Amino acid sequence: MNLSGLREGVDEMVDGTRHVRPHWRAVLGGLSMLSDSLANRQRRLDQAFEDEGVRSILPGAPLDGANEGDGLWRCDPIPLPISAQEFMELEQGLSQRASLFEALLDDLYGRQTALAEGLLPPALVFNNPGFLRACHTQPTADHPKLNFYAADLIRGPDGQWRVLSDRTAGAAGAGMARENRRILSRVVPEMFRSVQIRPLRPFFDLWQDALVKAAPPGRLHPNVALLTPGPGSPQWLEHMLLSQELSCSLVEGGDLTIRGGIVYLKMLNGLHRIDVILRRMSGRMLDPLELNSGSLLGVPGLMDAVRAGTVRVVNHPGSGLTEAPAIPHFLPGLAQHFLGEPLRLPSVETVWLGDAAGRARVEADPTSWHFLPAVGGNVTLWRPQDMAPAERALLFKKIAAQPQDYAAMLAVSPSLAPCARGNELVPQPIVLRLFLVKNGGHWHAMPGGLARHMEPGQLTGQLPARGISKDVWVLAEGMENIVGPAAVPQTTLAVRRTFGELPSRTADNMFWLGRYIERLETAARLTRAIILRLGRNPPMPREHLELQLLDACLAAAHLTDPDHSSKGSPTAAAIVAMTRENGPIGRLLSQAGRLTGLVRDRLTGEMYAAFMHMLRAATDEIAESGGKLDGLAHAMASIQRFSTVVAGLAAENMVRGGSWIFLDMGRRVERAVLTADSLAIVLDQPEPRWELGLRLALEICDSAITYRSRYFTTLQAGPVLDLVIADDSNPRALAFQLATLNRLLHSIGDGGDDRVTAQAEALLQSTQDIVTDVLTAQENAASLAAVPDQLHALAEGIRGLSDLIFRRYFALLPMPRAVGVEQEDEAPLLRGAA
Repeated sequence: MNLSGLREGVDEMVDGTRHVRPHWRAVLGGLSMLSDSLANRQRRLDQAFEDEGVRSILPGAPLDGANEGDGLWRCDPIPLPISAQEFMELEQGLSQRASLFEALLDDLYGRQTALAEGLLPPALVFNNPGFLRACHTQPTADHPKLNFYAADLIRGPDGQWRVLSDRTAGAAGAGMARENRRILSRVVPEMFRSVQIRPLRPFFDLWQDALVKAAPPGRLHPNVALLTPGPGSPQWLEHMLLSQELSCSLVEGGDLTIRGGIVYLKMLNGLHRIDVILRRMSGRMLDPLELNSGSLLGVPGLMDAVRAGTVRVVNHPGSGLTEAPAIPHFLPGLAQHFLGEPLRLPSVETVWLGDAAGRARVEADPTSWHFLPAVGGNVTLWRPQDMAPAERALLFKKIAAQPQDYAAMLAVSPSLAPCARGNELVPQPIVLRLFLVKNGGHWHAMPGGLARHMEPGQLTGQLPARGISKDVWVLAEGMENIVGPAAVPQTTLAVRRTFGELPSRTADNMFWLGRYIERLETAARLTRAIILRLGRNPPMPREHLELQLLDACLAAAHLTDPDHSSKGSPTAAAIVAMTRENGPIGRLLSQAGRLTGLVRDRLTGEMYAAFMHMLRAATDEIAESGGKLDGLAHAMASIQRFSTVVAGLAAENMVRGGSWIFLDMGRRVERAVLTADSLAIVLDQPEPRWELGLRLALEICDSAITYRSRYFTTLQAGPVLDLVIADDSNPRALAFQLATLNRLLHSIGDGGDDRVTAQAEALLQSTQDIVTDVLTAQENAASLAAVPDQLHALAEGIRGLSDLIFRRYFALLPMPRAVGVEQEDEAPLLRGAA
């Protein structure tokens, strides 16, 4: 490991005398204990993050620029240590700032004394997109506006930490910090043996306890939900990690509904009341009725529930008001006004250009400053020193015309910290994000945080979409007390084994994950069967017919790309087109990966890693095949193994609850539909070709070995149809899918929904009827000729059953009913509301 020249440029690691700081010595000692190269540990760390989906939740996402640091989020193997004394000073300073912002928000949404006394200009409040007029009420002591606070800090050339930006609406990064610590300790354990550091878990315990305490009075076992914008958010993974750490439900706006001024979560077994919402979306997007009529992410009527006190939103919807870039200019005066004491931890020097004295100072040397919009919004940072002369002149002209719309921040060179690049340590500028939570009337800082390499133009406080992060270590000196939530008396919990306590959206995602996995497996099975026949040059006339029937099965399953449809028998070119990234199989792989990411919070880490690893492996095999049929055949076999692994892991690792039920239900529905359609196609043959159709039916249902073991080489219609249609002991038979589906439906809630289960039972009976008609028919030809139409009708019935499942369990819409027919009361939908 090369350290040459490092000490000359690293401020975090060395002091003013150019000696290594004491808390860095143990870290460097741990690095010297590595059994292999630093570059190899970096690769292993990158791979661990990739396997567990921390970098991406889509399959096949490349490790772009893994050695240069220009890929997606990565974790540097070199942590950022902070001494216990330094951390205590930072915690005290940030706690004071959090208390100040809490008092300021109470005032701005209440009596507004800061505006009346001229401590803050009205232009920074009423023109601020973070100021929500619907939140303007009298302050209440038991409903603080802030429960969570974060700040980005940089250390200047004088060694003083300064706040770069305050995050009062809800900052990202706490979950990523926890994930950094967890994976780093697994990949680089030697470094943890050489340093005693404070754990992160107590902070999340405090946070979880604070959320429970924030519930409205009288709620003995409050329910907490983390509200996310959904999978399209750049922080989607962070939200999943936080929901797991804080043991709260991960919900989107569409999962919640307001009934009687109370917020409910749509669950399979009805509506469950939500008492506390940890929001991870803009406050302006929370309620389309009052805040932003164009929002598709919020919950209509949520603000009414907040004012009624039936739900608490943390942080307050309007707390983003104090994130305006010009606010730091006024913090020293506001601290004296609200707290009666000076500001302990200063901000990076900031000037509101609406102030004449400050503006004159900036105009004297404009290239020493960065410029920002005064009230934020989509924060843009202008760096005059990097602009062309014409562009710079235009910026200054705009500022001169409306100076009150701009703020200026002094351009400060941040301190440097050592970062891994190959086997070398190189100095990089660092910004540090620390997190605090309020519990028991006091602010507590996470003994760690998220540090990141800071690139030019990233002084706005927003986490970039790409970059390199560092684990932050707070050293434990002496026998320090670990602060956690106080023990409270707890009532004995009743044992529950209910299956219906699953959000409808999660059940929907599980259901469709099962369907796409089965669709992918069927596509691979049929494609592989076609490839094996195409590999026999030239195919025999019988094989030409088999190829046409298999291609028709693909078309019936919508797996044939219309742009490359074959005429007659499928061709090698058509098969290659199917497997491309934008082809049907490529899209199925992508969909399976997307849905796996969406239900990641319901899968163990091992299951998730196994699913994604096999999806990527199959994707890579297709790409490496170069369009050759033998390589594609191996890739299709890998996809079939993936489906088998999913079934095995689900059977052995998932509790037989809601998640497993709907995953398996999706697989059974899709397998039943595809099997019924495929059997109908291959059995629709004239009498001379019955034998060919029966053999293909056994191949499609992977039942040829079982048939031979039962009936040897004698091929007859009755036994074949019994095995692939009516045998509920054959996992590939139609009856097996429908019998399993029937059991799954009965296991939901209090025996399932009668209207859904009745249709499932009728479909199951129809499989027996089809085979019975063939076995008892006087005229064999006529009975066999009717089977394809009966199978097509059965497939349509299964599709109708799928629609009923959607309406009953996912959409929570009333079931279809005949006019004038009395139905049972719909009140059970409100089970769990009390």
